[in-house]
Amino acid sequence: MRGARPRTCVITGFGINADEELAHAFQVAGADAERVHVSDLIERPALVGSYRILAFPGGFSFGDHLGSGMVFAHLFRRHLKPALESFTAAGGLVIGICNGFQVLVKMGVLPNLSGTWEPEVSLVHNDSGRFEDRWVRVTFDRASPCAWTRGLDSMDLPVRHGEGKLIVKSAAVLDRLESGHLVALRYIDNPNGSVHDVAGICDPTGRIFGLMPHPEAFIRAENHPEWTRGGVRAGEGLAIFENGVRAARGNNSQKHRVIREHPYV
Repeated sequence: MRGARPRTCVITGFGINADEELAHAFQVAGADAERVHVSDLIERPALVGSYRILAFPGGFSFGDHLGSGMVFAHLFRRHLKPALESFTAAGGLVIGICNGFQVLVKMGVLPNLSGTWEPEVSLVHNDSGRFEDRWVRVTFDRASPCAWTRGLDSMDLPVRHGEGKLIVKSAAVLDRLESGHLVALRYIDNPNGSVHDVAGICDPTGRIFGLMPHPEAFIRAENHPEWTRGGVRAGEGLAIFENGVRAARGNNSQKHRVIREHPYV
C-alpha cells in the first residue's frame, strides 16, 4: 500500500554509533525503522529482502583500523552481495551517511557505473590532515536522478569525519559522474578537498545514495547552532529522509518479504 510506513533496516554493530539518531530520523519521516545488527543479516541474508530501505549509519566501524568502512565493506561483499543485488533489483533504496558512505563506495555498490561492484571512487584523509567537525553549506543538483534529493536546493548540514575526501579511479569515472548528474550534492566551502567539491553521489538508478554530511543531525530547528538567532528553517535535513520514504512507498514490491521470526520485527 502506498500509504504504509516503509520498513527500514538501520544497520548497527561493531563501532557504528549514529544508528539511533538515524532510526529516529526515519521514524519522524514516516518510516518504520528497525535497528538490526550486521551479524543478524550475515547469519540470515534473506532478512534483507523484508525491507524497503537499507540505511548505513555513521560511526567508526571496526575502529577504522584498516581504513574507514573497509572491514564492513568486505563483510557485506563476502556474505551479502547476492541479497543486496536482489534487494536493489527489486527497487529497494539504500542510503549511506559518513562511515556508511565509506562502506558503500569501498564495497563497490556506489556508484557502480560498471555494474560489477568494482570500487570506482573512494574516500580518503582530509586535505587538512585533521578531523573536520563543523557545519557546512551544500547545494543540490536538481537534474540528478537521486530519489533522496529530489526538489532540494541548498541547506546547512554538519560534517564530522577524518576521511571524507572523495577521489575517483579515473577521469572517465569523473566524467560519467558529472555527465549523468550523479553528484547529487556539493560543498560550497569544501571541508576536505573532495574532487569537484563532491559531498554526495548516487548510482545511475538514483536509489542508492551516499553522502558525508549528516542530515539525521538536522531534523529540527534546535539542532542548528544558530537556531536561537532566528531564521533557521525547521530541520532541513529531514527532507532527505522524507524523499526516501516517499520513493520507497512508490517502489512497493511483492518481492520484499516480511520475515516475522526475526527478533527485531
